[in-house]
Amino acid sequence: MTDPIADMLTRIRNAVQAKHARVDVPASTLKSEIARILQDEGYIAGFKTVEEPPAAGQAPVKQLRLFLKYGPRGEQVISGIQRISRPGRRVYSSCGSVKPVLGGLGISILTTSRGVMTGREAVKSGVGGEVLCNVW
Repeated sequence: MTDPIADMLTRIRNAVQAKHARVDVPASTLKSEIARILQDEGYIAGFKTVEEPPAAGQAPVKQLRLFLKYGPRGEQVISGIQRISRPGRRVYSSCGSVKPVLGGLGISILTTSRGVMTGREAVKSGVGGEVLCNVW
């Protein structure tokens, strides 16, 4: 796997389409920060790090368990999730050129010198960075 962030977003997208209650992705610090932002913005119900029991002769594997969120009649809260910057084409944005997603109905997630944050927080803080993904 060459792009673990794209793998995480694809797992979330597939789980939401299949109406699963939760999805597990391999854990990392950056993925935990993305999950924190998704939780703070109300796109997922929660997340936690779980340690899967090891296979014979192997080390235990840490997984990030995301609990997906749906509306009162089962409608999807995450209707779209798109990877913007990828290993083959990095996309950077200054604080003045962070574009709103769907006219402000969605969020963009950036990694900046001050940590991982939404596009709105980056504009408020006056920092730019690499645009990881858009969620709506």
